[in-house]
Amino acid sequence: MLPLPARFAGIILAFAPLFVHRSWRHAQLLLIGAILTPGRRTVASVLRITGRAQERRFVNVHRILNRTAWCPRSGSRILLGMLISAFASRGPVILALDDTIERRRGKRIAAKGIYRDPVRSSDSHFVKASGLRWMSLMLLAPVPWAGRIWALPFLTALVPSERACRERGRRHKPLLEVGRQLTLQARRWLRARDLVLVGDSGLSALLFLDAMRRGGITAITRLRLDAALYEPAPPRPPGTIGRPRTKGARLPSLSDVLADASTGWQATVVPGWYGAGEHTLEIASATAVWRHGGLPIVPIRWVLVRDPENRFAPQALLCTDLDREPVQIVSWFMRRWSVEVTFQEARAHLGVETQRQWSDKAIARTTPCLLALFSIVTLLASRLPTRERTRVTAATWYAKPKPTFVDALAAVRYALWREQASVLSCRQRHRPKRRFVLPRPWAYALCQAA
Repeated sequence: MLPLPARFAGIILAFAPLFVHRSWRHAQLLLIGAILTPGRRTVASVLRITGRAQERRFVNVHRILNRTAWCPRSGSRILLGMLISAFASRGPVILALDDTIERRRGKRIAAKGIYRDPVRSSDSHFVKASGLRWMSLMLLAPVPWAGRIWALPFLTALVPSERACRERGRRHKPLLEVGRQLTLQARRWLRARDLVLVGDSGLSALLFLDAMRRGGITAITRLRLDAALYEPAPPRPPGTIGRPRTKGARLPSLSDVLADASTGWQATVVPGWYGAGEHTLEIASATAVWRHGGLPIVPIRWVLVRDPENRFAPQALLCTDLDREPVQIVSWFMRRWSVEVTFQEARAHLGVETQRQWSDKAIARTTPCLLALFSIVTLLASRLPTRERTRVTAATWYAKPKPTFVDALAAVRYALWREQASVLSCRQRHRPKRRFVLPRPWAYALCQAA
């Protein structure tokens, strides 16, 4: 087993209760190897980078993903607890819920489907992709040494395609139903904390918003400009016969409010506007009841946002907590931009979409583990000395004022390799000086083709 730096042991050993003793050795090998491995994140690559290319019982490492009994949900709870302690110990806990497509092909991947590729598509260009759909719940928290908000995944679930469920005789769970289950699971884990969920327009559904409101979770999403908004139902007079009213008079649509010259706009400076620093916006807000026939009735606070310089189109947001300040709603929604950054970093540097498992259980475990590895690396980097974790990969032609995830991953790898090198030096202390030979894991990382 690769030696661990003392400052990393507390974080990595926190996951030991998920496994029996023998399985934990292989699971720890997978975890450390996945951090050190460049390029494709396959079990074979992990064995090579950890110096076990000649391991005769290599199949035991594969079984951690496709056969061994351990609970990923319990691991998610452990990871969330460490993230909360490190980055969100005070104030409301801001969560983000979003889906992503893992491009995969193969007849033996049963849960795959054909979806719109959100990365390659645009408003005028539609691209379809064959792959797996994942719903991920992330913690949106400021990372002090990075100087910005990071989206830290801790709970990810597979959403099988409708065709795959039909072929297996199972009920298909829509995307929002899976998202509702993930969010309410986080609510059960954090009963004493104030939870705020941030999402895109895909979460702007009355059934989902009503479930969040009843679960004590504040939901913030986009809102259609033509949504049917009403005044609250008037008080019911005594002795009235019939069903009670559920809504009052119809309110003007938000598109009409946007075009109305009498609308009162408030100029507000919003910090961190999509990574561009402070930006001045005009905001208008009020409360209403959002209702549609046959669906739950949800009281909301709507917020209209427009740019005085007309650099982006006006948009509307909603919040299920009527007492939240409009500026606070906008600033929380702006944190959602880091979700797309996390998905991109996981693809580029953690090997998402490069794994090659065919077993259903291994497929359901590997991608959530790789996304959670983003959060684990961030936790490990936070244990490093300030000089090491704030070191940036800069050049004359590329100035970088603050460290990014690439720098955090490099710092953690450097600490792991340095620990192994120090152990090798101690073993050879009393031996005569020999000709330097590049260790096999280093040769694989440095010399093999990517």
